[in-house]
Amino acid sequence: MSRTLRRVAAAAAAAVAALSLAACAGTPAASTSAAADGELQTVTAGKLTIATGEPDYEPWFVDDDPSNGKGFEGAVANAVAAELGFDADDIVWVRTGFDAAIAPGPKDWDVNIQQFSVTDERKKAVDFSSPYYTTTQAVVALNDSDAASATTLAELKDAKVGVAAGTTSYTVAEEQLGDANLSVFNTVDDVVLALQSGQIDALVTDLPGAFYLTAAVVDDSTVTGQFEGSDGGDEFAFVLPKDSALTSAVSDAVDALRADGTLDALVQEWLSDAVDVPVLQ
Repeated sequence: MSRTLRRVAAAAAAAVAALSLAACAGTPAASTSAAADGELQTVTAGKLTIATGEPDYEPWFVDDDPSNGKGFEGAVANAVAAELGFDADDIVWVRTGFDAAIAPGPKDWDVNIQQFSVTDERKKAVDFSSPYYTTTQAVVALNDSDAASATTLAELKDAKVGVAAGTTSYTVAEEQLGDANLSVFNTVDDVVLALQSGQIDALVTDLPGAFYLTAAVVDDSTVTGQFEGSDGGDEFAFVLPKDSALTSAVSDAVDALRADGTLDALVQEWLSDAVDVPVLQ
């Protein structure tokens, strides 16, 4: 998700983050899971403690209940846990703020999943697994505009589409739609305001940001579709405490799920079919 949109979401969870930090202390205890490949060090012996945000939005989790295994990240987390040798009953879910999760210091969880983009700056404070998803770009349209029912790129070329200058969204929109009907703004915030005021019919942003906008920011809007390909997209990965003994094992699990097609199948199930966000052709 773009930093601007994530900042809005993070502010709403600030109180939760403070409570979560208070619980962080101690050194992880060693545990051995007979089903896992080798010895895994976890916070609680025999359990895998997975953290996520509060609240959780669809399609990443469903019904704000990470334990039900539904939603894209809920399903990915369960698949990785199983790959590591943990049953669903061995998963302990906890909640954290976004900023607290990537801050330096001890953690009271083994892994954290809540659309964390991998960046060099964040790597200074925490570990990242191999990426489980690379974001695509998507179109958010007002429900009363023709763009809301567009199913092809051609149908969007007559719409007034807003993008922020210098972003991946701008690059993709220009390549796919041309620049004749693009309205270019200085920031993502400016683009969102233009959509809310009816200056534009639609905007282009990363798919996670699109879900957040339609759920919590822009009334009477919808995610029309997503562009094919993920070149230049943010990579989402599990966050682990810095120098965690689990980092290699979690990365191996993610890589295995990518290799056998599980991750692609979950992307199709939860980020396309379940939310009716087709790939625009």
